[in-house]
Amino acid sequence: MSSPQAPEDGQGSGDPSGDLRSVLVTSVLNLEPLDEDLFRGRHYWIPTSQRLFGGQIVGQALVAAAKSVSEDIHVHSLHCYFVRAGDPKVPVLYQVERTRTGTSFSVRSVKAVQHGKPIFICQASFQQTQPSPVQHQCSMPAVPPPEELLDYEALIAQYLRDPNLHEKYRVGLNRIAAQEVPIEIKLVNPPTLNQLQKVEPNQMFWVRARGHIGEGDIKMHCCVAAYISDYAFLGTALLPHQYQHKVHFMASLDHSMWFHAPFRADHWMLYECKSPWAGGSRALVHGQLWRRDGVLAVSCSQEGVIRAKPRVSESKL
Repeated sequence: MSSPQAPEDGQGSGDPSGDLRSVLVTSVLNLEPLDEDLFRGRHYWIPTSQRLFGGQIVGQALVAAAKSVSEDIHVHSLHCYFVRAGDPKVPVLYQVERTRTGTSFSVRSVKAVQHGKPIFICQASFQQTQPSPVQHQCSMPAVPPPEELLDYEALIAQYLRDPNLHEKYRVGLNRIAAQEVPIEIKLVNPPTLNQLQKVEPNQMFWVRARGHIGEGDIKMHCCVAAYISDYAFLGTALLPHQYQHKVHFMASLDHSMWFHAPFRADHWMLYECKSPWAGGSRALVHGQLWRRDGVLAVSCSQEGVIRAKPRVSESKL
């Protein structure tokens, strides 16, 4: 039985017959079954930190959990902790425990293991669709549509053409441009070079998976959204500090998601990110993923560790 579908908005990744399947579905989130409730996941994109990307672990763990429930129930929340750094040189094993299978709600616990030790633990809750007269949501921010904005690659190229760009930023932008990330991003109101010193800990960007996923089961779109949700998320907390401080360590501590409405992860969604607090080498970030038609599809929260030192005084940009 297929899930309720998000309305078509005509803004997907193109004609399925002429477009490649998203690598997120064919590779990143395609787990190898080893035994009942035991799976192996491999890596696609490794960040410059040379540690596993947290979104990959969250997405793969949700794939593993979803394989242990029936088709007619859908994930509504997950709560995760990153307990050890992941090793990009070896696969990850995912062990699923069927904690509870109820009439309306079911809970699955997932442990991600490397070298015989857990690197990540997660609990995902699934619900059978139940209509309710109690409904409300806040309003989606008014922003330009993605068609009017530069993609990430074009924006970076624009920054790099500026002769006043400091060399340390030029090196970092070139490193970002060289990465093959399986998602597309278009920043809303990207800061100019002069504005980098006065940025608030808030950002919005349009995001979607590269390639075609199709309608399919909403569970897969939720798994792709779990992958997407961790990209540039914790970095929101760094926006006011990136000019004054140099970060020497940053990692996610926990990650939570709530799924509110069906959506297509290969269609443009607005990711609204805000960091209300940072201190004690930790930072908190909240996020909301909006469908183009104004429906709030997903909410996220994350706390991470950020260790930084004041930058040595340098000439201004």
